[in-house]
Amino acid sequence: MPNSSNPAERHALARTPLHIIRELETGLLADRAHTSPKYFYDTVGSVLFEAICVLPEYYPTRTEAEIFSTHMADMARVIGSGGCLIDLGAGNCAKAARLFPVLHPDQYVPIDISVQHLQDAVTRLQQRFPHIEMTALGLDLAHDWVLPTEVRKDKRLFFYPGSSIGNFEPHQALAFLRHLRAACDRDGGILIGVDLIKDKPLLDAAYADSLGITAAFNLNLLRHINQLLQSDFDVSQWQHEAYFNSVKSRVEMHLCAKENLRVNWPDGYRNFIQGEHIHTENSYKYSIDSFSALLAEAGFSNACHWTDRQGWFAVMYAKAA
Repeated sequence: MPNSSNPAERHALARTPLHIIRELETGLLADRAHTSPKYFYDTVGSVLFEAICVLPEYYPTRTEAEIFSTHMADMARVIGSGGCLIDLGAGNCAKAARLFPVLHPDQYVPIDISVQHLQDAVTRLQQRFPHIEMTALGLDLAHDWVLPTEVRKDKRLFFYPGSSIGNFEPHQALAFLRHLRAACDRDGGILIGVDLIKDKPLLDAAYADSLGITAAFNLNLLRHINQLLQSDFDVSQWQHEAYFNSVKSRVEMHLCAKENLRVNWPDGYRNFIQGEHIHTENSYKYSIDSFSALLAEAGFSNACHWTDRQGWFAVMYAKAA
């Protein structure tokens, strides 16, 4: 197996936590190679995703924004004001900031895996809302996580917009929602974005835009893996693929090898044949009924929802049962 003799490479690898190295290796060496979508979000990936959100083909962001603009007053009436707003996968914090004038949180807790990007966003936000206590947390939501003691326990509202719940396998989504339920008392709740099932051409276009921004976002994952694992992926040898799998009700994203190639890292390697895929993301699509049932199974009750005019997307709120 290849073994790096370059001290700088060894030092860089040493900065990557061992569990991340092992997770990446396990995925790359699996019979069907795969990675977690959380590795999209280095600094470049976070910026590219913000660009994706304004593309004409990518309906989720603007559709969800339309729902909030249209139904914000009703949401505030149902949810109430005050308490602790916990923003899961906060990114640039813009979506949560739009809620501040109507929900009036006492504390805002943005959580994201891209720590530097998050800290920059929170610094800017504190200048606009100095009266709100803000506690930024760099956490990996895909693993077991616990909120620190500085996060208030009263009236926790978990905010998970953008249909990120779709990145989880259904059993993982249930476990994740149960984890949220366990982290809040009976005065808590969840406000979550859910992408709904719709026509395949619309879904395919949303994940393979004409400008190639989503392709760049997917390919940048290889650059991020190179940094974390000290691997030698050549981005030019791979191409982006995305499509809706109607049987499993999910959009799949893959990176496809353009030719036979070998990828090396300090403690291993893998040979890929032309046409072989690395599965980089799933995005499951739900119906209102199926997601309401999932919330109920996780321990939430009295679910209500708001949708856009086309019925493409839903924002759902449920109380802790």
